[in-house]
Amino acid sequence: MLNDELSILALYGLVVALTLLAQATGAATQLGMGYALSARDEQRPAAGVPARLERAKRNSVTAMALFAPAILILALRDAFTADTLLAAQVFLVARVIYVPAYAFGIRGLRTLVWMIGFIATILLYFLAL
Repeated sequence: MLNDELSILALYGLVVALTLLAQATGAATQLGMGYALSARDEQRPAAGVPARLERAKRNSVTAMALFAPAILILALRDAFTADTLLAAQVFLVARVIYVPAYAFGIRGLRTLVWMIGFIATILLYFLAL
């Protein structure tokens, strides 16, 4: 299934969507459906896991904003190699681990996998040059 970088990009899109779904479900459960369905004119921040999932979601969107252009540049240049595939796979695995590590407050692991994913992304840009 992970046979190319564009598939990995699509899979990461699903990771981001599932993170959003988990965050929204957790916040709605914690804050109540009345608040979830309201215009939310008053801010009521979530706490605990839903709050951490909100931050993980924002970080995941940022990671997507960095990862997607690198993959698209490589695709447009028809420059996929074994190295780009490995970097994309490392990115995806790191980001899949990142979300639950953040949600459950596993600080050392969260930071480590964030760094691994970031380095893999930067490597993709260098490989695209």
